[in-house]
Amino acid sequence: MRSVLPVLTVVGVIFAIWYLAAIWLNAAWAYDKATRAGVELSATELVIDTWAQEKPKLPAPHQVGAEIWSTTVEKKITSKRSLIYHSWITLSATLLGFALGTGLGILLAVGIVYNTVMDRSVMPWVITSQTIPILALAPMIIVVLNAVGISGLLPKAMISMYLSFFPVVVGMVKGLRSPEIMQLDQMRTWNASASQTFWRLRLPASLPFLFASLKVAMAASLVGAIVGELPTGAVAGLGARLLAGSYYGQTIQIWSALIMAAALAAALVAIIGLLQRLVLSRMGMA
Repeated sequence: MRSVLPVLTVVGVIFAIWYLAAIWLNAAWAYDKATRAGVELSATELVIDTWAQEKPKLPAPHQVGAEIWSTTVEKKITSKRSLIYHSWITLSATLLGFALGTGLGILLAVGIVYNTVMDRSVMPWVITSQTIPILALAPMIIVVLNAVGISGLLPKAMISMYLSFFPVVVGMVKGLRSPEIMQLDQMRTWNASASQTFWRLRLPASLPFLFASLKVAMAASLVGAIVGELPTGAVAGLGARLLAGSYYGQTIQIWSALIMAAALAAALVAIIGLLQRLVLSRMGMA
């Protein structure tokens, strides 16, 4: 109970601020309607109106919750109005991009640690690559891939890979270099080869760093998948829901897609955290 109470307190404060902000941002439209109708709103009527508008500037939490309920529980999974359907479209690109980014990040990290030339040449470019705004790069990636006949899932996965490989590279390099000089000297004393040193010392030592990086990479991969759906005018995916909501002023739809994306990211990161505990506990590191 003691561990749950702080979380519930923070959630309660967030909801209270959210409800108050909904009153503040939606009050102008409520007063405007009342003025045109020639009536005067009481405080209670103002609160009720601002929490029940069809297209509010900021929807109240219960409006977002109702929208999520109606687009998940009350809709078939195969329906294009289902948030689960759109979440799956985004999730597939996220997982593929995450897998590609993780593989690329680990390979680059191993090369950087074991090759001085790569350390001096590749690592600066890896860092520089992240200074390019993804919103500017995403349309270029999609256009180039479409020009060579590649469309659908892969362009979005490539954007996810672009965002997710960087934390894996940085974390893995740090982890592979984490063994102390005394430990490396001990491996040399045992006449261990470079591959034996990698598999029995460097790689196990890097796992805590790798898992921490994977959590960041997973969240970044989801962002990349959503961003990849924006410039294509996609009709499916959470990014498509955001686009459709912005086109027609459906703020409740926008917020429901955002909350769904946040919940999806939290679930994926939690799965990685569970794998981290299982792997590290088996290795006696947790």
